[in-house]
Amino acid sequence: MATPKPRTGSFSRNVSTTSNMASPIPGLKHGPNGTNFLSSGIPDLDRILGGGFALGSLVMIMEDTEAPHHMLLLRNFMSQGLVHYQPLIYASPAKDPRGFLGTLPSPVVSKDDKSRVHDTENENGLRIAWQYKKYFGENNSESQRDGKSEYCGEFDLRKPLERHFFSRQNIDCVSLTEFADLASFHERCSTLLAQNSRNNGSSNITGGRIAIQSLCSPQCEFFNKEWEMLSFIRSLKSVIRSSNSVAVITFPPSLVSTAFSKRLQHLADTLVSVKAILDEDKELAKLLTGYQDMVGLLSVHKVARINTQVPTILETTTYSMKLHKRRSLILECLNQAPVDGSSGNSYASSGSCSGSFKTGPLDF
Repeated sequence: MATPKPRTGSFSRNVSTTSNMASPIPGLKHGPNGTNFLSSGIPDLDRILGGGFALGSLVMIMEDTEAPHHMLLLRNFMSQGLVHYQPLIYASPAKDPRGFLGTLPSPVVSKDDKSRVHDTENENGLRIAWQYKKYFGENNSESQRDGKSEYCGEFDLRKPLERHFFSRQNIDCVSLTEFADLASFHERCSTLLAQNSRNNGSSNITGGRIAIQSLCSPQCEFFNKEWEMLSFIRSLKSVIRSSNSVAVITFPPSLVSTAFSKRLQHLADTLVSVKAILDEDKELAKLLTGYQDMVGLLSVHKVARINTQVPTILETTTYSMKLHKRRSLILECLNQAPVDGSSGNSYASSGSCSGSFKTGPLDF
């Protein structure tokens, strides 16, 4: 007699989906509502966005003409993909875009990784009871499951990425000046992502990355063809959705019309902007703490919402960009500096209602 199947309601957990999530693909992370995230290459930015860049989303970065801070975001985004052997397409107005790969940062080797390598080398010389060896194995498996080293890592901006990451065939560097229109470039992106999907076999998750620098650059022949660029972005969104990839596009809003800039911002799933700060801005230095360590500001205007209509509530929308020891890019919340004693009491000091501090008839 066949055993009856247990009754399940409409809110029951899907066991098959949960089992598949136990072994994620390297470089990807599972999120809520069946969303898969791809790391931006910056741990702080992943935390701000709720996990990273959602697969199938279009990310746009508004550039600042004063400083190329958008290149810091592109470098980390591209390096993270190369470390995980994900397909990469890089396009820029430069004549030799492949030379930009030499400026990509290298992963930072933490002290824990160094000590772990040192311990494995001396493991043969140590005599550890078998009861304790199993605990070492569990700790190593837990450190691999936490996703910090596999999903997103820190990069050293002073050290270039090793060349063996560039010897793969799923890397394509394109100069935007070679194309009279964007239709041929769109076909090139579709071909590379489709080829990588066939190589993965049954897996429909590729995690491909597309990085386009300064799409609206005057060096390109399609600079004044606004509708052609809008049509290209709409078609590109369909490609990255079908291939489960992520596209990051930077554009200078100061070089295009206001109406066209707003259309580009509307098409973006995730929208951020970078802004340089001046060293001689004394008023801003008095207002913010740690102003001397800042290299710029990053503002989050829109966060991608995949498989949900609930908006993401950010802690704040503007963050400071700092270089930790001049090598790692970190993002921090802006903190207001305490008021100077000459102009008033600090926020940390307690006020007093004593009559000895009266300076006028209305003071108390």
